[in-house]
Amino acid sequence: MVSVTNNPSQKDKTDIPVYRNYIDGKWISSKTGELYDSINPANTSEVLGRFQKSSVEDVQSAIEAAGQAFPEWSKTAAPVRGDVIFNLINLLEQHKEELALIITKEVGKALREARGEVVKTIQAMKQFSGEATRLAGETLPSYDNEIFAYTVREPLGVVGVIAPYNFPLGIGIWKIAPAIIAGNTVVFKPASATSLISVKIMELFEQAGVPAGVINMVTGSGSVIGKEFGTNKKLKAVSFTGSTDVGTSLGKAVTQHGGKMQAEMGGKNPAIILEDADLDAAIDSIVTSGFYDNGQRCTGTSRLIVVESIYREVVERLVEKAESMVVKNGLEEGVTNGAIIDENQMNTYLHYVESALEEGATLETGGKRLEDGDLKNGYFVAPTVFSDVHPQMKIAKEEIFGPVIGVFKVGNYEEAIKMANDIEFGLSSTIYTKDLEKAFHFVRNIESGVTHVNMPSTYFENHYPFGGKKESSIGPREQGSTALDFWTDIKTVYMKP
Repeated sequence: MVSVTNNPSQKDKTDIPVYRNYIDGKWISSKTGELYDSINPANTSEVLGRFQKSSVEDVQSAIEAAGQAFPEWSKTAAPVRGDVIFNLINLLEQHKEELALIITKEVGKALREARGEVVKTIQAMKQFSGEATRLAGETLPSYDNEIFAYTVREPLGVVGVIAPYNFPLGIGIWKIAPAIIAGNTVVFKPASATSLISVKIMELFEQAGVPAGVINMVTGSGSVIGKEFGTNKKLKAVSFTGSTDVGTSLGKAVTQHGGKMQAEMGGKNPAIILEDADLDAAIDSIVTSGFYDNGQRCTGTSRLIVVESIYREVVERLVEKAESMVVKNGLEEGVTNGAIIDENQMNTYLHYVESALEEGATLETGGKRLEDGDLKNGYFVAPTVFSDVHPQMKIAKEEIFGPVIGVFKVGNYEEAIKMANDIEFGLSSTIYTKDLEKAFHFVRNIESGVTHVNMPSTYFENHYPFGGKKESSIGPREQGSTALDFWTDIKTVYMKP
């Protein structure tokens, strides 16, 4: 990637790049003087860079810079703000292979998946670049013929963005883009495990023409930065993607002082397979949504609900597919899955495997760390299938964020949809059937914000709204026609000449 002014990195004594925070258009070291490492989960001896362990004071400096930039940016014409996103599209296109390589090295996912993330990010920016000319209000007739009344959308002010590690380029950018199109200024906190790709996001926005202070980035501990995001009254809104526990806690703190909160959180997404389904297509879809990217997708299928007459056949086919997957370093040719993000997530996976066995589920395949050859140098796990899973088991209720699919047996469709809805989450879902009546019944009655028929639960397009129900989401939907709803306030105007 083309280097920017005030290049963010320098080499330390061990020749490892050191990256700084991005505040007010400058690359600045944290006041703590402390650093943390981002490592390659496929080869834990490879340190990709060292990053600032920011303090509350650093966060406050970023908020102050964003506050100073807000008046001018908010008065910039919305189509001009949109030009920045249009410029960003070209930059993403130019550097898409480099970005994919960084994502693979930092997240661990297969290069194929990383390339897909870059493509989805470009598609999202094509949508958002046009939103700047659609920042519309309403003009409605008044009861009084002498009154002219209308509404306008106004920016909120300084806002916070907290992105997760699983789609660090995509989610980071598609939160920031609508925020700045709406006229807000941003303080961005990336996941610590994916700080390098987040530095590249700042470089891209700077090259795209974002003025100093409009976007700022601080890296470091979520407990430090997130707490300040939650309590600092100068932040008018926070958009978060991550766990339900953290999102709910943060949301309470933000809304307590009158801020707006948007959170995309956990999922325990069901897929139903009925007797008349195309089993070849259904199993391929389940593999895509449940195993690819190591199951590190909030919309991934983790509960597979199957009618009794085809239950054993589905389990056997799924096991065969799981055992055919190639798990290696994501940069190698023909890899299905790379490494899982870090040791903590690997241990979470192993914990739930042990829990499932203790509670009586049958391990059909997988359920272990992979350590053959070079795999011992990273965090690699096997795609895992459990049968004989029951709704009260931990793997049936709690999000694992790993390549684990639990298969449930039911007698009929009515039992299947009841089981699908019997969960605290409500993000994504899918059904596999040729019966249109059941398909439409499912769509009407499933308790999820996104649903599918004969498709993977992970499928999405950026120009449609995205979000969940129940404990999966807080606040307005992201993306699509609703993308600017969260980032603006509506002002109603009554005029009498």
